[in-house]
Amino acid sequence: MKLLASMLIAAALAAPALPAFSAGETPAAPPKAAAKPDLVKGEASFTAVCAACHGADGNSAIAANPKLSQQHPEYLVKQLQEFKSGKRNDPVMKGFAMALSDEDMKNIAYWVTSKAAKPGFAKDKALVSLGERIYRGGIADRQIAACAGCHSPNGAGIPAQYPRLSGQHADYTATQLVAFRDGKRANSLQMTQVAAKLNDREIKAVADYIAGLR
Repeated sequence: MKLLASMLIAAALAAPALPAFSAGETPAAPPKAAAKPDLVKGEASFTAVCAACHGADGNSAIAANPKLSQQHPEYLVKQLQEFKSGKRNDPVMKGFAMALSDEDMKNIAYWVTSKAAKPGFAKDKALVSLGERIYRGGIADRQIAACAGCHSPNGAGIPAQYPRLSGQHADYTATQLVAFRDGKRANSLQMTQVAAKLNDREIKAVADYIAGLR
């Protein structure tokens, strides 16, 4: 009997503790899993709202407008949310973003990033070697970090942290770097600090190099 009692006590102690509820209280429902993006709705919204400027599949043919295909969806959602809130200042994009819910943004982002990006090309042979040096090694004596450290050597970026740059239009990249440098774009302190140290020639060089990166 003593052995049996000891075994019952040991089993009770080993059993996992159950949450206590007062009389009439029901346990809380488990949190709902995040809804998966609806790619069908994403395509429809992208076609209606985004395609005119960014291309039917996100491969913009207009150098002033960024390529969105194969970009990290988390990055695109963040940018749309910041256009909507005004944290990233762009009157045109704010108007479009204001019409989108968070669900719309997610659907659009995941659809367009499922499309393959078309490669770009560097155009300025005189500057591309300078751009490569800055992108891969930075400028040590001015404490300018290498772009590759965050955006990866081939420009693929790091999902949810740093955007894909590979093949992006040089005109768009240069415009954004100048905007960071001049304080017109202020939604990334890190990029503001990097761009603040670059002159126009260096910005043009690294943007052109990025355009041909693959």
